[in-house]
Amino acid sequence: MRNDVMKSLTPTQIVRELDKFIIGQDEAKRAVAIALRNRWRRQQVEEKLKEEILPNNIILIGPTGVGKTEIARRLAKLSGAPFIKVEASKYTEVGYVGRDVESMIRDLTEIAVNMVKAEKTEEVKEKAERIAEDKILDMLIPPVKKPTSTPQTEGQQDEDDEVYQNQKTREWMRSKLRNGELDDKLVEYDVATANGGVGMQVLGPFGFDDMGINIQEIMSNIMPKKKKKRKTPIKEAKGLIAQEEAQKLIDMDAVQKEAIARVQESGIVFVDEIDKIAGAQGKAQGPDVSREGVQRDLLPIVEGSSVNTKYGVVKTDHILFIASGAFHIAKPSDLIPELQGRFPIRVELKSLTEEDFVKILTLPQNALLKQYSALLNTEGVSIDFTEDGIKEVARIATIVNEQVENIGARRLHTILTTLLDDILFNVPDVLPEAAVNVDGKMVKDKLERIVTNRDLSKYIL
Repeated sequence: MRNDVMKSLTPTQIVRELDKFIIGQDEAKRAVAIALRNRWRRQQVEEKLKEEILPNNIILIGPTGVGKTEIARRLAKLSGAPFIKVEASKYTEVGYVGRDVESMIRDLTEIAVNMVKAEKTEEVKEKAERIAEDKILDMLIPPVKKPTSTPQTEGQQDEDDEVYQNQKTREWMRSKLRNGELDDKLVEYDVATANGGVGMQVLGPFGFDDMGINIQEIMSNIMPKKKKKRKTPIKEAKGLIAQEEAQKLIDMDAVQKEAIARVQESGIVFVDEIDKIAGAQGKAQGPDVSREGVQRDLLPIVEGSSVNTKYGVVKTDHILFIASGAFHIAKPSDLIPELQGRFPIRVELKSLTEEDFVKILTLPQNALLKQYSALLNTEGVSIDFTEDGIKEVARIATIVNEQVENIGARRLHTILTTLLDDILFNVPDVLPEAAVNVDGKMVKDKLERIVTNRDLSKYIL
């Protein structure tokens, strides 16, 4: 997490940013905003006390479709911190076939390495592009060195740009290259292929990522990279050569070191569906026998332990864990007591009301109505939702959620898909009009029969 980014993000500003995409759920936004700001505050504390300040992990409790995952996604984008979202239900306890909980930390480290690598690549981008330009220039007009008289003058000329007899021609060609006049000209050049194209199949329930082994590094040490001839237009060649040169300019040891530091100091793990591994005490039988085992395996990760990754050992003491679940059947108190203690902050997200649906349809930057409007604009058709039309969609979504199954804001997707089905299919062939008006009457005519027939609405909405 870059310090300058987090310094400018106060809790109120974090909430304000989240408000642009998520309607309501003020308590949850406040909780994650405080947790995120505390990461930056901890960095400013003196070293002796800094190690003692542990993150307050959070459990978000609420039905599906109320914004739990969206809060986590937007939080990650805001912070610029290494972030991973995992499903608790996909892990099994040690000894069962499946992924062990430590793999979430290995995946988070992989994300951090790619993040730091991308930043370092951006830093050396200009230099790599200059080298690529010189290489392509050497292919088009190979340099012809001036004859040198003494070793001293030769050394001076090597450092000088004007050492080539054909320097003027090269500069003329360089300007054409930069202006894009040679973009379509074909050139042949060498590109490296990792390990000479050798592949390896992993048999069994565990992959090399689960064992923390960097198989690519091992193979590259055994078998050197082979060069392969390629012939492409100069525009494409410039990008590929610059990419290869950028990799050479990056110090991967420094990248890995910084990535591990970021994971340890500012990593965020969002564990979704944690209620699926919380069974009522004493009832864990059959295929669910490993639920409590997963909780016990998760406990040391959340409490703070050392996990071996292919980039080095990662300590999890200061990683922020945000868990979420609907908790329809199980309750947070059904988690093992030790794990409950590691998630001291619990926030209940409220079910969405009809008024919330109206806001969700119109206010966020990525509101559904804005999305459909943008899609139809590509066909030259503008769609206009009247106020009574929007209210009718919200009313029907509320009714269906109450009668069938409460899936929150996701219900709006199913309703709008059914409502706009004919329009989306008929544009532009049958409906060449420049504007389509969606009002309350149209919504009622299209959806009323489905809503009133409960059996039909179960299948369609």
